[in-house]
Amino acid sequence: MTGGGTAVVIVNKNAGAHLGRVLEQLELQTVRPSRVVVVDNASDDGSLDGLDTRFPSVELVRSDENLGFAAANNLAVRMCDGCTYVALLNPDAFPEPHWLEALLAAAAAHPECAAFGSRLVLADDEGILDGTGDQYHVSGTAWRRDQNASARVDRPEAETFSACAAAALYGRDAFLAVGGFDESFFCYYEDTDLAFRLRLAGYGCLHVPSAVARHVGSATTGLLSAFTIYYSSRNQVWTYVKNMPRPLFWLYLPQHLLVSALTTLAYALKGQGRAALRGKRDALRDLGDVLVLRREVQQKRIATSRDIRKAMTRGGAVYALPFVIRVRERRRRRAATGSAFVPRQA
Repeated sequence: MTGGGTAVVIVNKNAGAHLGRVLEQLELQTVRPSRVVVVDNASDDGSLDGLDTRFPSVELVRSDENLGFAAANNLAVRMCDGCTYVALLNPDAFPEPHWLEALLAAAAAHPECAAFGSRLVLADDEGILDGTGDQYHVSGTAWRRDQNASARVDRPEAETFSACAAAALYGRDAFLAVGGFDESFFCYYEDTDLAFRLRLAGYGCLHVPSAVARHVGSATTGLLSAFTIYYSSRNQVWTYVKNMPRPLFWLYLPQHLLVSALTTLAYALKGQGRAALRGKRDALRDLGDVLVLRREVQQKRIATSRDIRKAMTRGGAVYALPFVIRVRERRRRRAATGSAFVPRQA
């Protein structure tokens, strides 16, 4: 069975054997995509070796440079003329056989939504969730709901603020109408930023619990690496400044500044303070360009401030989030190594 008018897009950067496994999983889908596009960001690990022979129907785009997650996805989505939907899939997110069928069924039942997220389970531990949709706090902090929670947690099909782009479906017309991913982000927070702009344009986002993918996570960038922290710290600011409606912008700006400070402190305690500070510095340095984009985004806004506030998470518990993340990561490392000693990340 084929999902006519549906493309699956995979952006690869040194994903190794993960890429081949993802493509194998796509061949097992109960509803097959009409197109599969792989954009390779100048990989040098051999992950493309033999790909054209093993998967001759896959459209492979080779870039001579690393375009970044945002630009590479935009390139592929623009290629997919005639497709009603585009499903984005990380090269380390392995979809279950009914994954695409479930997403398309939800899209058909909910035309008011333009984004549809998956239930992510850790690839190496099916008893642990990697996320059930993304939440966005009024302070400008985003996180994956239920990350590291027991897989016994059963979330219903319902709205979330945004979908984790590691395994998500988007209406192609809506994706392009709001400008796709912001390519200046390069990577991280780009899916939250896109979801914000879709919401401002009047679209919703739905979590689809029957669409399951097993996710390795940080397979190519590293968990809490300097790379990840820099782009997350910078793009967190840009997402808030560009998208938050004016009344909410000023109302929650003190919370945004406080959470930014606490997050930077938490990273400093992990030995990654320099990367976090560089991210905040560069966010401020290029704020003029972001304010230009803000005017464009806000001029096109359809949703009311009340609509946007209703979709966001509120409450002071978010202030402890950076420290909760730090403790959780320590526990995960301890469990993996069987030791109470947690080496500082380089």
